[in-house]
Amino acid sequence: MTGELDPSVLLLADGRFPAGGHVHSGGMEEAVSRGTVRNTQDLQRFLAGKLATVGRVDAALAAMARHLAPTWESLQLLDAEAVARCPSPSLRSASRSQGRGLSRAGAASWPVARSDPAQAFLGCADGQGPMFPVALGVVGWAAGLESALVAVVAAQMSISGAAWASTRLMGLDPYEVVGVISALGPAVSAVAGDAVRSLPAVGTAVADALATLPSCSATMLDIGAETHALREVRLFAS
Repeated sequence: MTGELDPSVLLLADGRFPAGGHVHSGGMEEAVSRGTVRNTQDLQRFLAGKLATVGRVDAALAAMARHLAPTWESLQLLDAEAVARCPSPSLRSASRSQGRGLSRAGAASWPVARSDPAQAFLGCADGQGPMFPVALGVVGWAAGLESALVAVVAAQMSISGAAWASTRLMGLDPYEVVGVISALGPAVSAVAGDAVRSLPAVGTAVADALATLPSCSATMLDIGAETHALREVRLFAS
C-alpha cells in the first residue's frame, strides 16, 4: 500500500480508543488458564494461529463492510455471514459488545457515523449491534478510510488485544511482547492484502461476493470461549 497515511487510522487502531476492547483478552485468559500459553514462544504461536484464522476472517469481513457501506441492506446480509462464521455464542456476544462500543466511539469521532442511517444500522440486531468486524468496516467508512487500511486495522486488532492481555495475565515483559507483535507484522500485512484482493469487482452481485468470504476455523478458541464463560473468577469478559 502506498500514499499518505490518514491520521484517522492511527486513532482507530490505538489501543486506548474507547471501544471496550480492554475488557476482552481475545482468548488469552483461557489459553493461559489451560497452560497453552506460558511464555513468549507460546504467545507467538498462539497469535500466529489466531491471525491465520480469526484474523483472516475479521479482516475480510471488515474490508467487505467498508466496501459495501453505506448500502445498509447488503451490510445486514454481511452481518449474518459474520454470525455464521462465529459458532460460539459467547464469542458472538463478545463481538457484538465490542461492536457496540466501537459504534459509540465512532459516533463521537466522526459525524458521518452519527447520521440516522448509520446509527440505525449500528444499532441493528434488536439493539445488539453488528458483529465487531462489520462495525469496524462501517466506522472505517465514516472515518473516510479505504478498505485496505480497514483490513490492516482488523488484522492487527485480532492479535494485539490478546498480546497485551498476556502482560496482565502472566506478567510477560512488555518489550518482549511488543517484539512478538512486531515480528508478526509481515503476516498481518499479508492477511490484510488477501482481504483486499478478495473484494468483488464492480458489478458483482452481493450474494456472489459474500459466498467468497473466508470461513477459517479456530475450534479451540470457540471451545475455550465457552469454558471461559463458565468460570466464576475471571479477569476478562472473554
